[in-house]
Amino acid sequence: QVQLVESGGGLVQAGGSLRLSCAASGRTFSAYAMGWFRQAPGKEREFVAAISWSGDRIYYADSVKGRFTISRDNARNTVYLQMNSLKPEDTAVYYCAARGGTIATIGAVYDYWGQGTQVTVSS
Repeated sequence: QVQLVESGGGLVQAGGSLRLSCAASGRTFSAYAMGWFRQAPGKEREFVAAISWSGDRIYYADSVKGRFTISRDNARNTVYLQMNSLKPEDTAVYYCAARGGTIATIGAVYDYWGQGTQVTVSS
């Protein structure tokens, strides 16, 4: 069983930065592809970023490309999402997810999910 816990969310002014962390349990963390998703009030969950188990393949949603960076530290069982140049439309609950397979951008194929962390960007 894999358990995921997000942290690092909060309130920030437009143009500011935040770094989200996702701490994972399990000795097989390095074998999992990881993703970040977000859900704003009244909207469907959307893909943000994903990274392969080895870190050599990375995907970003067009809406965050050039502003967000996903990375992972398998020795620490942790995935990060560095968010720069934040905009009010980035306001959402951010979730990390893991799957025992290849990198993916579809939430339905991920096996494990964290509880989410709130990111609020004021204008």
